[in-house]
Amino acid sequence: MSTDTPPPGTPSAPPLRVVVADANLAPLRAEFEAALPAGTTVGWPDVRDTDAVTAALADADVLVSGLCTAAMAAAAPRLRLVHAAGAGTEKIDAAALAPGTRVANTFHHENSMAEYAISAAILLRRGFLRQHTALRAGLWDSPVYSPDAPWVDSLASATVGFVGFGHIGARSWELFRALGARGVAVTRRGDVDAADQRLEWSGTVDDLGTLLETSDVVVVSAPLTEATTGLIGAAELARMRPGSVLINVGRGPVVDEDALYRALRDHAIGGAALDVWYRYPASGRSGAPGNHPFEELDNVLMTPHSSGLTRETFARRAADIAANIGRLAAGEEPRNVVAVAR
Repeated sequence: MSTDTPPPGTPSAPPLRVVVADANLAPLRAEFEAALPAGTTVGWPDVRDTDAVTAALADADVLVSGLCTAAMAAAAPRLRLVHAAGAGTEKIDAAALAPGTRVANTFHHENSMAEYAISAAILLRRGFLRQHTALRAGLWDSPVYSPDAPWVDSLASATVGFVGFGHIGARSWELFRALGARGVAVTRRGDVDAADQRLEWSGTVDDLGTLLETSDVVVVSAPLTEATTGLIGAAELARMRPGSVLINVGRGPVVDEDALYRALRDHAIGGAALDVWYRYPASGRSGAPGNHPFEELDNVLMTPHSSGLTRETFARRAADIAANIGRLAAGEEPRNVVAVAR
């Protein structure tokens, strides 16, 4: 913490009270607290205990959490900043906050998620998932040992289609491009400069069908909105190539669950890597991720929304949050403000 003190006679604001209600930051507690302004007090209530979190907010100036309900806002009359430890702020009820309260977010997940996208694409496209299962049963599933085994293609021969091209899509494309792949992208606004990004072409969601027809790998990183819910449904999946793979790191419902399950079950597409889901545990760590038995399929890589979960991701996020708290303490405007309560 800073030990700087103002000149004699200079008025100073009282130290800030910060409440951290994000379990992902707990392993970084020492580093986070060391980066805060001198005198800052920090509470770390058990995030599983709603009453404890609410009680801790009574005298809080800052809440670090991706969740702030109307009840939490009502319990925090002094709150000046709600800071998500990630990009998503959809669970923060900005309308319930006191006027002038800032809502901010942070990113830094793109490197880790790009690693996931490219590793999942290689795993599925090269048939490693299938070969892993076969060899565990003593079967050597390769053209060298089994003439019926399919030959596979490297990413150097692939066209990768990006549905969404923000932080995640752009960083993923850098890695795919380094391996010689071609890239195409569609976004809601169609504001991606294909020449600048060295893509073959870019367009709007009106061009989604063309992207699906021409891509060997489809990376979905679009956010979930009313417009993107079910964006890729049965008709869209039917336009994908039979051997193509879909990687969803955006939000589960961007791809219709029923249609996706059928396409994978029937091998209408080559496979999928699913890191985002349709159901999440209400508590604890147990629970089916969807309404269909994806776990019974042999062409699906299933991960528990972990593509961005690396120490590097949250260390950088913690640094961003601490810096914004420092700006608040200094009377400056925080960065990455996405909403101001009215």
